[in-house]
Amino acid sequence: MKKPLIIFGTGKIADVIFYYATEECGLDVEAFVVDPPFVGNGEFKGRLVIALDQLKSKYPPEKFDAFVAIGYHQLNQLRAQKCIEIRNLGYQLISIVSPSANTPKDLIHGVNCFIMPPCEIHPCVKLGENVFVWGGAMIAHHCEIGDNCWITSSAQIGGASSIGANTFLALNATVSHGVKIGKSCFLGANTLVTKDLLDTQVVISESSKPIKLNSTQFLKFSSFSNL
Repeated sequence: MKKPLIIFGTGKIADVIFYYATEECGLDVEAFVVDPPFVGNGEFKGRLVIALDQLKSKYPPEKFDAFVAIGYHQLNQLRAQKCIEIRNLGYQLISIVSPSANTPKDLIHGVNCFIMPPCEIHPCVKLGENVFVWGGAMIAHHCEIGDNCWITSSAQIGGASSIGANTFLALNATVSHGVKIGKSCFLGANTLVTKDLLDTQVVISESSKPIKLNSTQFLKFSSFSNL
């Protein structure tokens, strides 16, 4: 029998995690926990919000599991640190994998992973701990994703590639087949990486520039409105 769940965080990420935990995974979310300065009015999603220093006394680890639902601040280091703090209090961290996500039976993943549908994960893939995979992402066969990574929606990772710990892949970032990405790298939106990256490297693609015509002028000169 699954234990009730305590979620660390009350931001937008926690909001999303709460939906999948309750609506798709059938988990019983008992309360939320945050660092003391962020308790606010003490309520979120109809549940109690408590300070981390009160967690163990109110919700003992032998009766509750936990999940850390915060973003990619400091290239995921903050989330990783909170996972350590929660585990040191004696809690078992679980993973939240939507049953609607297209995951193979042989998928290996660590604790505190989140997998959102509709993603595409091939067979022979290994995810480390605390890896977040958002809807529309694709991880091809024989890939290895290190701990504390964040794979944003529509990011694509070619087969037999490896992603180092704490790396962030933004919207539509693409890693080619057999590429090795170092630790704590940042791959910006719409980037294409075809060669190995060293630790802490950054790859970005320039934003598209607006044309001189405004939208009304553009429609007059284009065939868009004839579609």
